[in-house]
Amino acid sequence: MSYILSIGTCNPPYALNQDQVMGFAKNFFRQDFSDIDRLLKIFHNGQIDQRYFSAPMDWFQTERTLKEKNDLYIKTAVELGDKAVQACLSNEEYLASAISAENINALIYISTTGMATPSIEAKLMNRLPFNPHTKRIPIWGLGCAGGTAGLARAHEFCEAYPDAAVLVLCIELCSLTFQYGDRSKSNLVGTSLFADGAACILVAGNESPLIKKSKRHSCPAVVETQSTLMPDSENVMGWDIRDKGLFVVFDRSIPQIVEKWLRPILDNFLRKNDVTSDMLRHFIAHPGGKKILEAYEKALNLRDGMTDEAKEVLRCYGNMSSPTVLFVLDRVMKKVNQPGDLGVAVSLGPGFSSEAVLLEWEAIS
Repeated sequence: MSYILSIGTCNPPYALNQDQVMGFAKNFFRQDFSDIDRLLKIFHNGQIDQRYFSAPMDWFQTERTLKEKNDLYIKTAVELGDKAVQACLSNEEYLASAISAENINALIYISTTGMATPSIEAKLMNRLPFNPHTKRIPIWGLGCAGGTAGLARAHEFCEAYPDAAVLVLCIELCSLTFQYGDRSKSNLVGTSLFADGAACILVAGNESPLIKKSKRHSCPAVVETQSTLMPDSENVMGWDIRDKGLFVVFDRSIPQIVEKWLRPILDNFLRKNDVTSDMLRHFIAHPGGKKILEAYEKALNLRDGMTDEAKEVLRCYGNMSSPTVLFVLDRVMKKVNQPGDLGVAVSLGPGFSSEAVLLEWEAIS
């Protein structure tokens, strides 16, 4: 058993409303699509009001080299990572007093939108007072599934080391993967949807002394996890890596895959844990987009209101890839949750794959 004790989130400084980004896209793609005005409806149909980017809009109006984009990724990821970790370890909403980074046994870093060796968590360990023996676990390539996968891997670490405390840090700077020379519909869709953000969660084993730091009367405990890979689906979602960087792969069939493929997988996962979908109080979905959330609701027969937090995160932040599900979890945890409440966190990502984590709120004595 492990417990989620705290969450910290942050975003880069450039907040842009959807109309601003749509205006940029219209000018950028107008010569490439004769029906550009019709295609631009995705900007409003996606139910996104605002997003945060790592650079101002005029930065994207010039073609950038992979080095330029990746240098900015490293700089911004370190800055956001520092803020997210400190926000998590000192969050007065969840913790009775701040926790020192020195008390963290493992740091899992999740990202798929930039590259660095040493990886970002190593750079953060030189900025914050981590113990030099803290285990570093960088994970690259999980995309939107990374937030839920990171939570699952932290739980499994705490199962092996019950007195441990683990930080999961997700940072994605999707805007920096924008390709100036890519005039495809996939790039247009990505421009309407993706954004930048960071989230950090603190997971503690059931024998960790840090559990006493919680000021909540109940915390979500991880009951079980499940990873699932769809065979022969490598081209559904991901990156096409070329000389100029990362080119988005985003198949239009994803909502249909959610409807047909995910339901039996989740039903089986819940059944193994003697849970049915109607017993769930919380559905903590990665809001990949409006159509993805609608596919969740249809496939899983979710009750009204169960995706409200996901919709609100999508509206205010867009799709930030891996951190997004943790923004949703933060909103759920801040609600009045009673011991015994059940929830499931779900994300989908490249592979094509799904990650699921079953949660049960437990009283903290």
